[in-house]
Amino acid sequence: MTTVEPHAESVCEQNQHGYVQDKDRYLNRMKRIEGQARGIQRMIEDDTYCIDVLTQISAITSALENVALGLLKDHLAHCLADAVREGGQIGADKLEEASAAIARLVRS
Repeated sequence: MTTVEPHAESVCEQNQHGYVQDKDRYLNRMKRIEGQARGIQRMIEDDTYCIDVLTQISAITSALENVALGLLKDHLAHCLADAVREGGQIGADKLEEASAAIARLVRS
């Protein structure tokens, strides 16, 4: 596992994240996903047919993947791009950080 060395704070680490313009949309989507998860819990409590539960789990998985991809896109377009423009170690660290995040997403 690769670790990123500590460095001076970049713009994104100062709470100016790339997703800030879409924050409400992300929050609303996560609230819907939370509701879906509670619905699956009720389905299991009610002994709902396995395939129906699995279908809902698949829907949540897809929804979470879409949120993750959106956040990744925002991160690449904003945080990574800003760090690369700054150059030096900050840019290299942010590139390594993004690569590690992509690897985690691919493995999940």
